[in-house]
Amino acid sequence: MCKYLRYEPSWENREDTGSGFPHASGGSFFTELTKIPLKQMPFEMRNTYRIYFLLWMKILLVASACTTTKYGGYPGHWWKEIPRMEAKWWEVLPQDAQVGEVVLSKRNELGILSHFAHTPFLFEGKQYESVEGFWQMLKFPEDEDDPRRAFIQIKWNYTRQEVAKLYSFEALYVGKKADENMERMGINWVSYKGQKMAYNEPLKGELYKLIRSVMWAKLRQNKNVQRVLLETKNLKLIPDYKMKLDTPPVFKYHKMWMEIRDEVIANPQLLEK
Repeated sequence: MCKYLRYEPSWENREDTGSGFPHASGGSFFTELTKIPLKQMPFEMRNTYRIYFLLWMKILLVASACTTTKYGGYPGHWWKEIPRMEAKWWEVLPQDAQVGEVVLSKRNELGILSHFAHTPFLFEGKQYESVEGFWQMLKFPEDEDDPRRAFIQIKWNYTRQEVAKLYSFEALYVGKKADENMERMGINWVSYKGQKMAYNEPLKGELYKLIRSVMWAKLRQNKNVQRVLLETKNLKLIPDYKMKLDTPPVFKYHKMWMEIRDEVIANPQLLEK
């Protein structure tokens, strides 16, 4: 509602008249009141005048604070209203952000901070097309000696190398197939370079540290990612999909970005490593 409050009162050259009072247009009580010089007003009317003045000033201060906090210095389309009927079932829309927040919507440039974004990077000598591709790759067998290969009835339609080349929803859908295999095998871990890591660990464990390192690689090797992240300044970042309160930390990419952003602001040289 704050964005709809607009008023610009002028108190220059006021002298003894009420001509600078922020009144509504038309023949309202406010307008008529401000036509009367202060010295000619009855004492009670002067008090009424002062009350209305203080009320308007309070409204103006609230409007100014809301506008500055939510829109000041930021691109307005970050909060562009989208018809609810156009929303995906999982989606948090840009206008759902509260004051001081912004949704990392895939509908605008903030979507580049999503794991889905096609943001190629090198990590420990290998090429990846997205953080999502890297993430989903971890669910697949590493080699022929991988314990997941022991389940001969399980079919793996992709290799890790193939998944590493994916991004966006394609990477997610391939990962969903791997989830089905993991459930059938009764395992709840993924792996990287032979190290098993709990997939739904409630703490900031090894998988969390790994994904955070991958996000740093994405940031350092993509100027547009750097630009967009830093443009969010001190806004609270919100995911563009519905997330449960008990979601493990490794899935809360928005909070990881805020931590990384704070580190970069404190020490910009971190981007050069």
